[in-house]
Amino acid sequence: MSEIIKVVGIDMALANVGLVFADVDLHDGAVVIRQMDLVKTAKTKSKQVRASSDNLQRARQIHGALNAACAQCHLAIAEVPTGGQSASTARAFGIATGLLATLPIPLIEVDQKEVKLASVGKKTASKEEMISWATELHPSAPWLVRKLKGKQVLMNDNEHLADAVAVIYAGIRTAQYAQAVAMMRSMIRAVAVNA
Repeated sequence: MSEIIKVVGIDMALANVGLVFADVDLHDGAVVIRQMDLVKTAKTKSKQVRASSDNLQRARQIHGALNAACAQCHLAIAEVPTGGQSASTARAFGIATGLLATLPIPLIEVDQKEVKLASVGKKTASKEEMISWATELHPSAPWLVRKLKGKQVLMNDNEHLADAVAVIYAGIRTAQYAQAVAMMRSMIRAVAVNA
């Protein structure tokens, strides 16, 4: 009997949030991608809107998408943003981190190095390498495409979705994931015994 956990992988940022919904088999770790969403927010161009109000509106948009995603899943795995060389980048990372803290389901945290190593296998993997890795591993996933000279080609925005796929693979390698799986298996067995 297969035991499946529904997971959302999150590539978190203020401008682009990649959400990948997957079923992960608790026995063999097989990952099947069910859905992919890209949440895009943009800075307002209106001079009448305060920067703080704009940030708040963008955060609300992402918050709504994250809550909707979590309603479909048992577990979230996210790359939590770090660093930031400018005040605006640090502010965006702070907003993103705060939003992750509000998730209503358990969250497994991974970092950028873990994500790149779990996918391409090197800490310096480029966006193109990440997209190539993810699309080759999951060719039937609903990747973003556009027409170019009559052919369907992958869009550059797939970088956020590819990163979210890699986030899932990094997360299922963690001790935190192993603990979550052990707990879920116990709960599944308890429900089966009481049924």
